[in-house]
Amino acid sequence: MLIKYCFITLLLLSVVAESHGPTRKKSQKQIVINVSTEKVWQRIKNFSDLSWHPLVEKVVMLKKGNKKGSIRSIMLKNGGVINEKLKKYQPNKMRYDYKIIDMSTVKTIQHLGDDIAVKVLPVSNYSASIQVTKKGKNQSIVTWKGAYYRGFMNNNPPKELNEIAAKKAVNGVYRAGLDNLKVILEK
Repeated sequence: MLIKYCFITLLLLSVVAESHGPTRKKSQKQIVINVSTEKVWQRIKNFSDLSWHPLVEKVVMLKKGNKKGSIRSIMLKNGGVINEKLKKYQPNKMRYDYKIIDMSTVKTIQHLGDDIAVKVLPVSNYSASIQVTKKGKNQSIVTWKGAYYRGFMNNNPPKELNEIAAKKAVNGVYRAGLDNLKVILEK
């Protein structure tokens, strides 16, 4: 009887575990740049300036400044648009935090009989920070980290909106930006 009870309990637990929705994922990328922290911060400190990122065409400020609540609209080279809101600006820590508030749709797919929008970045509830810290004399570490859910919030996501797609996209954005920032600043 005890064995039967344990088996049923394990079976129920596995069904519950399989039926859960998305879990919050985290990404973090760092790069060492061989220039002073002040020089790196000078280049990335303005929420309105992403000219150092190779995927960005331009930034239009909808609410100006480096103050909490500022909103930037990022026009990507691939035609996509991402709107982000500044959550916290800490120049004394060479850091700012932001979140995505809206994104354009890249395409629509059919999934389980429904039309599903695939956004520029296949994530939901994305928030992130970027920070510069000192590593050594004329060396800086730039840390870009974020937390997010996959783009499809229900069970059984399509491959375009699952955890793998979300993590790959976010890590790709971070890596491209940090690598290009290093090239620009070390010239």
